[in-house]
Amino acid sequence: MKIKGKIKPGYGVASGKSKSSKYPEGTLRLQFKHFLKRNLDLSPYFMGTINLDIAPYIYEIKKPKYFFENINWTDHIPPENFYFFDVSLLFKDITYKGLIYMPDSSTKEEHVQGPSVLELLLPKIDGLNYYDIVVVELDDTQIELKK
Repeated sequence: MKIKGKIKPGYGVASGKSKSSKYPEGTLRLQFKHFLKRNLDLSPYFMGTINLDIAPYIYEIKKPKYFFENINWTDHIPPENFYFFDVSLLFKDITYKGLIYMPDSSTKEEHVQGPSVLELLLPKIDGLNYYDIVVVELDDTQIELKK
C-alpha cells in the first residue's frame, strides 16, 4: 500500500541529537549490536529515525519482518521488544528502501510515539526536512493501515 505522510520532529533520542537524553550516543547505536546478534544489520541505515505522520491512518501489526523479544540494551530501563517492517520512501523521484523501527509499546517506557507515527530507518537522505510530504510503500502482509 502506498500513502502520503509528513516528516515531523521526533525526540532526538534514537540519533543522540537530544541534549537532555541519557543516551548521548543515541539509542540505535546502543541497540545495534543486539539486533546484529539476531541477524539484523542496521549498518546500511542512518543511525537515527525519520518520524513520519501518516494521519488519518493508524497501523496494525500483522506479521513483522523481524520481532525481537526481551532486548536488554541499557541499564536505564527494563528490556524491550522490537518490531521491524519493510518500507520504501519516495522523495524527489528517488526510492529509498529501509525498515520501520517499532519498539513495542507494551514494553517501552519512554518516548512513546502516537498511533499515526512510524519511525523509519533509511539511508541518509539529503534535502529531506521536517514537514516535507513523502510517499511511502508498506508491505500490507506485515503491517496494515486503518482509518
